[in-house]
Amino acid sequence: MTTNPTPLTIGLVIDDSLDRPDGVQQHVLTLGRWLTGKGHTVHYLTSTTQRTDIPRIHSLAKNLPITFNGNRLGIPLPADRSAIRQLFTDVHFDVLHINMPYSPLLAGAIINAAPATTRIVGTFHIMPWSTLTKVGTHALGAIQRRQLTRFHEIIAVSQPAADFATTALHVTPTIIGNPVRMLGFNQAREAELNQSAELSANERVRIFFLGRLVERKGAGELLKAAVRLREITTTPFELVIAGKGPLFDTYLRYVAETGLDDITSFPGYIAEDDKPELLAAADIVALPSTGGESFGISVVEALAACRGAVIAGDNPGYRTVMDGLDDRLVDATDTEAFAQLLAHYVDNADARATASAEQHEAAQRFDVDYIGRRVLEIYTA
Repeated sequence: MTTNPTPLTIGLVIDDSLDRPDGVQQHVLTLGRWLTGKGHTVHYLTSTTQRTDIPRIHSLAKNLPITFNGNRLGIPLPADRSAIRQLFTDVHFDVLHINMPYSPLLAGAIINAAPATTRIVGTFHIMPWSTLTKVGTHALGAIQRRQLTRFHEIIAVSQPAADFATTALHVTPTIIGNPVRMLGFNQAREAELNQSAELSANERVRIFFLGRLVERKGAGELLKAAVRLREITTTPFELVIAGKGPLFDTYLRYVAETGLDDITSFPGYIAEDDKPELLAAADIVALPSTGGESFGISVVEALAACRGAVIAGDNPGYRTVMDGLDDRLVDATDTEAFAQLLAHYVDNADARATASAEQHEAAQRFDVDYIGRRVLEIYTA
């Protein structure tokens, strides 16, 4: 592929704060860092953001924390329109890249103020988890119908997201997955494989979950499957449930009530820098989300890093990421099927090693260097 050598000034627009480590924020920051590394000037147009480690952040609105589509996020309050006008006076943007669906109060105001010479591109990120999400996104589509004609092109992160965008917004997106910086995950796996030896007779197979402790992420289903797993395998195993969320205490009680407390640990929130090493050290990474996923950045990271098998929830977004690895998808609400799939990999080190090699190769198609070049082609087409 070829790219335009002329440096661009790009505004990455997100209605939420960049202080949160969620999927859209990861998309924005990963793409922004890659673009900066290629010599482009990147500005981040956000609602209230406190972090100071990223240059050219413009916090243009306060935000209100809510739960939407099963996720915590911040929606912007009405933007400071004078600050937006001043920003366009100070900076000539070649491209504005809007993360979608977007609020008329911030991103919508930015689009309205943008000069006609600025190319506007969007990335649509969601598929509906609830009727409210469907209705709300369709309503936004109706409100923004005229404004959507201002977009040069709209990207969707997966086929399910593209289908929902087509239905809700009456647009035809180009499918480009989320960018993931693979280097750290690839290196963590390589280091783990170089130092790991055969499991000793008294060493447990490690099953690792990483995610928000909310219903749809499936940690509860994993715990139920682990109870059944103990009945059908003699291979020692341990569970690591990493993450924070409102169901933390519920899961602690369940572990105590079912006798899993001797093999289960809850390390809490995992910093981004610690993820590659922890994923690499797992024999099985279980990410059994039951729905509401349009992609699966966490799944891609696990595929790249894990020395063993990655088991993912059979939902449309994860199915996109796990293309070609369908035998590792599971309906997590089917406790018996989930337990049997876990048992297959708990009991079979060779199967884990084979799975790891296949997964690692599959993950590379989401490397930021490939995804970034595809996005840049849209900027410059």
